[in-house]
Parts: sequence; structure tokens; C-alpha cells
Amino acid sequence: MRQAGRSLPEYRESRAGVAMLDACLDPDLAAEITLQPVRRHGVDAAVFFSDIVVPLKLVGVDVEIVPGTGPVMGSPVRTLDDVERLRDLGPLDAARLAPVAEGVARTVAALGGTPLVGFAGAPFTLAAYLVEGGPSRDHLAARRLMHADPAAWSALMAWAAEMSGAFLEAQVLAGASAGQLFDSWAGALSLADYTAHCAPASAQVLTRVRALGVRTVHFGVATGELLVAMRDAGADVMGVDYRVPLDEASRRLGGGTPLQGNVDPALLAAPWDVLEAHVRDVVRRGRSAPGHVVNLGHGVPPETDPTVLTRLVELVHAP
Repeated sequence: MRQAGRSLPEYRESRAGVAMLDACLDPDLAAEITLQPVRRHGVDAAVFFSDIVVPLKLVGVDVEIVPGTGPVMGSPVRTLDDVERLRDLGPLDAARLAPVAEGVARTVAALGGTPLVGFAGAPFTLAAYLVEGGPSRDHLAARRLMHADPAAWSALMAWAAEMSGAFLEAQVLAGASAGQLFDSWAGALSLADYTAHCAPASAQVLTRVRALGVRTVHFGVATGELLVAMRDAGADVMGVDYRVPLDEASRRLGGGTPLQGNVDPALLAAPWDVLEAHVRDVVRRGRSAPGHVVNLGHGVPPETDPTVLTRLVELVHAP
């Protein structure tokens, strides 16, 4: 479960006094935080502890994660000249990626036979943060740039695809068993805009990772209308958020695509009988697909009671 660790007291103890991006780039700490939910909950795989904007930080973009706000850029990227300045920062090479690769290697060694899923933000989500300068409700500036200056947008997406691809590739080369591309903000787009202006960049990342011989998961938030386009970008497994029932998602995808999802995170705070009925319904609907990775339909809320997550895992594992 992505972000499962942040609900744990041991996570808060590990992170005490450590900024988010500093934690992501400390190999020992990143490994420890990745392992914590596996130890606590007995899940079947770990998701590497990282953040969507880590590749930006590694190449020298002025970005910080502000508590209570999210990633904030020193200055937004709004023109072709701005994109050229990003290019001038140089490649996301092995030297810059060393802390990430080391963190993955240490995690894999400690996990033993439990697989590790690598994690990266999709090019559109990276670009959206860069253009908006931080979190946004409607991503109007990014969508405006897409149409008002197609050359700048195309150049930005190509750069973002290189960042995401190199970041995810490094995790796989260091031992991750699969790669997940997470498009947090793609739900702000129409199908036409996603297909024409964003899907090719995501396909570039997924193709690069699949060439390494591992499976890929593609997930977006509020992307029910984009499921087929996101699958066709090259994903082996489609992540589905809590808004679309899994049997309906499978129908939209033609019945041949394995799914990941989609327990509603809000129900983690509901009475157990309500959550149990919901989880059983998710599992039942997931049988409509050729494969189903039970997961949440987005991240774990920090205030979640860890014992509820453990009990949820036990329920799914029960005969």
C-alpha cells in the first residue's frame, strides 16, 4: 500500500526532524520506512518509499515539500526558455541517482523473498507541478500551456519523461521487481487532451521499464474516463481508484487487463463491519478481471489506525 508507512508510529519516529525529501534520499532511512508496513501488516509486496518530485530534486530543481501543502517550486516553468533552463541542469545520471539505487538495493536485501515495487510520478504530474509551481485544484496553468504553447509543452513533457524513466529504471536495475507509474493529476484532463498531449510521454516511460523485463502498473486519480488510454500507454496492470467499481473498470478495459485497487481510504475509519463488507465487495468485483492486486484506491490517510490495516490484510489473506 503506497504511503502505508505514514500512519505508523514507527514512521513518525523515524521521520522526526527529517524533511521529506531528505528522508527519501537517505538510503538507510528510505529502506527502513519501506520495510515498516511489511513488518507491521504482512503485505505481499513493498512499495519503495519516495516522492513524485524526487527526480526534480536530484537534478537541481528548486523544490521543497512544504508540510500541509505539498511540493512547491522556487519558480514555475511557463515558457520554452524555462524548459531550456531545465535541460541545462543536465541528465539524471547514475551519480545523481546513487542514493535512490542504494536505498532500493538495501531494501531488496532486507525484504528477502518479498518483492519491491518501484515508484515514479508520470510525466504529466511532474509537468503539472512544475507549471503550477505547486499543488493545484484544476491545473489550469498546465492545461493552458498545453494549448497556448504546444512547443513548450512538448519539450517539457519530453524532459519529464526522461526524468521519470531514468528514476524508475534506476529502481528496477537496483532490484525492484515491478514499476508503478503514478499520475496523480491526470484526472484533470479530458480524454482527448490526455491521449494527444500526455499519453505518449507516459508510454515512453513504461516502454523503457518494460524493456528491463519487469511488469508495470499504471495508476491515476479520478481517471475512470482515461482507463483504456492509460492501459494502452503500455501498462501490464491498471490501478483503479475508489470512484469506479472494479467490475465496471474491467468492462471498460475489455475484460483482459489485470487490476489493482480499489478499497476506499475513507472507509478505513468506518466501523469494522462496514469496512469488511466493502473489502469483500471489492474482492468479489475484482474477480471479473484476469488478475487482481487488492490495494487501496489511493494512499493511506495518515490518521488511519494501523491495526485496521493489519486486520484488512488478514481479511484478504483469509481463505
